[in-house]
Amino acid sequence: MTSTHNKLLRQRHGHAKVTNIELFFDLVFVFAVTQLSHRLLKDLSLMGAIQTSLLFLAVWWVWVYTSWVTNWLDPEKTPVRILLFAMMLAGLLLSASLPQAFGNKGLAFALVFVAMQVGRSLFMLWALRHEDGAVIRNFQRITAWLVLSGIFWVCGGLADEAYRLLLWTIALGIEYISPSLGFWTPRLGRSLTSDWNVEGAHLAERCSLFIIIALGESILVTGATFAELDWTTSNTLAFFFAFIGSVAMWWIYFNIGAERGSEHIAQSADPGRLARLVYTYIHLLIVAGIIAGAVGDELVLAHPHASLDDPAHSIAMIAGPLLFLLGNLPFKWISSGKRHAPLSHLAGLGCMAALSALAFVWPAMTATGLAGGMSAILLLVAIWETRSLRA
Repeated sequence: MTSTHNKLLRQRHGHAKVTNIELFFDLVFVFAVTQLSHRLLKDLSLMGAIQTSLLFLAVWWVWVYTSWVTNWLDPEKTPVRILLFAMMLAGLLLSASLPQAFGNKGLAFALVFVAMQVGRSLFMLWALRHEDGAVIRNFQRITAWLVLSGIFWVCGGLADEAYRLLLWTIALGIEYISPSLGFWTPRLGRSLTSDWNVEGAHLAERCSLFIIIALGESILVTGATFAELDWTTSNTLAFFFAFIGSVAMWWIYFNIGAERGSEHIAQSADPGRLARLVYTYIHLLIVAGIIAGAVGDELVLAHPHASLDDPAHSIAMIAGPLLFLLGNLPFKWISSGKRHAPLSHLAGLGCMAALSALAFVWPAMTATGLAGGMSAILLLVAIWETRSLRA
């Protein structure tokens, strides 16, 4: 998707490294991830989980769309930098509105979100104005779909809370289903994944850096919570389990998955299809698992001796490791090119299911025991995978 006449696009000669301005932009989402985890922690109800999940999907979508755009645009060019600075400012406003997005800041959230999505897409139309027809039509289709979803976002922001969830679910559904439909638009037709000529290794690196952001936020939450507590044997043990869980998550993702995924997409004949499936959709499960895991860690640190009578607390502690491993399973499977899923991950998911069932029927199990069991399973999966790869 490069052009010798368009100085705003990357001139690709090998792997395009992630630039400092891209890293600077990503730091905004540390705040967003923190806001999401705190929001869920304050409202551990079914509705709270649904609302936070919707907001997370929106935050992930605006970040991953921007990552696609900077895969094509050259962030070292001044107009592109100005775009990213504007997106950072909007991202801070978006993050600040998250706690009350379903309250009195709903319209603010919707307007900022739509401005980020549509504004970035309009910038791409301007940047690609001298490109060939297929390239420019691709972003014309994308812009049309984002404008359509934007109507529902803004209407949801204006609506009462009872209707806001419905309207925003429709808006999010439009945005998530549009890539799989090739952004089909009347008169313009649909885009092919071959039109999305991404530099695969760059997009893989961007996503791996977002994983680092989410893991870093998890560690920050754990450390901040532990610092405010009286250091007893119980919460020190819970702190140790939380740290082991974060290390195991890093090990599982970065020991082989991140590098192999980067190599696989770089060598693919259709990197656009892989980028859409693996890095746009599957990775959101991995990030969601890390965020939910941070919530579970904070609950255990605050109440290490708590029984598991409260299903909301138990599910919060189980959901993080389960979602993380569930996301890594297809990621490793697809990037390895093998015909079968990684056995270590399948066994880990089975052990987590068994431990979860035990937690609901064994009254003696405490929050610390459940957290320790989940962290131990993640660590065993990491060790198993490492040993099997060496063999």
